[in-house]
Amino acid sequence: MRAAGFSLTTAVVTAAALTALTGCTEKGGSGDGGNVIKVTATDDRCEVSTHEVPAGHIELEVENKGSKVNEIYLLFPDDRVVTERENIGPGTSQRVTAEVEAGDYRIACKPGMKGDGIRQDLKVTGGSAAPRDPRLDEAVAAYRGYAQTQADETLPLAQAFADAVQAGDVAAAKKAYATSRIGWERTEPVAESFGDIDPKVDLREDGLEDGQDPETDWTGWHRLERSLWRDGKISDRDKELAGRLITDLTDWQRRVGTAEITPTSMANGAKELLDEVATGKVTGEEERYSHTDLVDFKANVEGAQKSYELLKPVARENDPELVTELDRQFTALNTLLDEYRPGPSSYAFVSYDTVGDAERKELSDAVNALAEPLSQLAAAVVAK
Repeated sequence: MRAAGFSLTTAVVTAAALTALTGCTEKGGSGDGGNVIKVTATDDRCEVSTHEVPAGHIELEVENKGSKVNEIYLLFPDDRVVTERENIGPGTSQRVTAEVEAGDYRIACKPGMKGDGIRQDLKVTGGSAAPRDPRLDEAVAAYRGYAQTQADETLPLAQAFADAVQAGDVAAAKKAYATSRIGWERTEPVAESFGDIDPKVDLREDGLEDGQDPETDWTGWHRLERSLWRDGKISDRDKELAGRLITDLTDWQRRVGTAEITPTSMANGAKELLDEVATGKVTGEEERYSHTDLVDFKANVEGAQKSYELLKPVARENDPELVTELDRQFTALNTLLDEYRPGPSSYAFVSYDTVGDAERKELSDAVNALAEPLSQLAAAVVAK
């Protein structure tokens, strides 16, 4: 068990809604690099090397030439997310692999990680993608079942939390809060793929868009977290928001089965979960009032590891060195997390405000050591 002083640093916050087409320009022609699409993002532009690619595996080669942290999204026309990559810093590059069938898509850059995003149309031609290894189909089916189970198991835990809030029982609500979030945190990329659910249930106050009022427009777990820990009391508005949380989570539970899941989206989702840890949990900003960040941290790692384990048989054949490194880094991170558990319970972690700067740096380094090889998993899954 570790204990030390408290510090709070600034994290980049993700907003999930992308709803408008603005400021797009084209760069290059449709023949650049086959199924590699070069994306150049700036603070006010989103340039792509082609607007048309054949069905199959594509790679977004993203370079951020702006001054703001950026995000890249590949979207269906209805704003469902095919894949995404957050926290692309100024002057840095990222490669994102996706699996797409014929149809219309959108590439969206999101400078500052807020707002509607800057979009480009993308047309995918041809028929369905080539048949894939049946083990990958099994992995997708197993992960779909896992995601549904997490949603199903979340509802009664969230209901217990909501019941405590609606009863005005602060102590009981605090006790139920962290565990009600575990299933969500394990499978957050699936929920985020719908676009509209995440902002309703998991938004932090600084993720609100310009013009939104935290007293009227902010909903979900973290709004209630503030009332419970900062204010120490439950208002009539909080009781209303507890009911709304259950409505929104029930919507998520119903829709999980319709999510677009592919081997590459599983791999990319695992990396997204590590990004969530790096930008919200390690910094202490996700659970800034309750300091239950390590519960979310562990759930994110578990969700990432589940995707990895399901994809591992194919990845091992294509890139055995990568699998060896991922096994090593997952073990190292989980072992480090165990040091912050005062008891045998998997989710009985110390309050994060007792974790000092040096220990947070150690956790951050362990996350980064895993995130780097994990970013290569999607490419290993589709390698021939």
